Amino acid sequence: MQLYDGATAPSPRRVRSFLAEKGISLPTRQVDLRGGEQLRPRAINEDGTVPVLVLDDGSAIADAVAICCYLEELQPEPALIGRTARQRALTIACKRDGFYAEMEAFRNSTPGLKSRALPGPDDYQQIPTLAERGRARVDRFFARLDRRLATTAFVAGESYTIADITAFITVEFAQRAKLPVPPNCLHLARWLAKQSARPSAKA
Repeated sequence: MQLYDGATAPSPRRVRSFLAEKGISLPTRQVDLRGGEQLRPRAINEDGTVPVLVLDDGSAIADAVAICCYLEELQPEPALIGRTARQRALTIACKRDGFYAEMEAFRNSTPGLKSRALPGPDDYQQIPTLAERGRARVDRFFARLDRRLATTAFVAGESYTIADITAFITVEFAQRAKLPVPPNCLHLARWLAKQSARPSAKA
């Protein structure tokens, strides 16, 4: 297997964090996202995105969560998606909160992405009102996450999962995009400090 990675992008980082928590090491090739390497000829992934996991038979998985699900099947422990059908469903359902909202705000307001409001091979112009909507959605995500973490140790329950990985990367990337955690989100701040100390946070 080989992982096609992009060191600066949040989606590949979800896979790197997942690998770190699992203790899995994979051959990895960095893709030059700034240079647009992911868009030239798209033999690995015609969507022009990363991450991509190429399997030994040549087939490719071009989605961060799908890659993590595949790796969980290969190495079930530690369970990062859930051990039962209910746990898996609840974990996958809540792990997306905030991620797309933050991407909406970031990609529709960053000057360097003026004609690249969506990832992939096609150009799309930014829509300022979507950036505003994304910022509002991120604020609501922070509030919901804070309420959830008031009653549970982790995002999807009592154990660390891919939901925590995604939420941590979302919050951290939002802060880089000048969308800080509100000071009244004390439970979120506590959880964030604990997640920052995990080895996977540096992945």
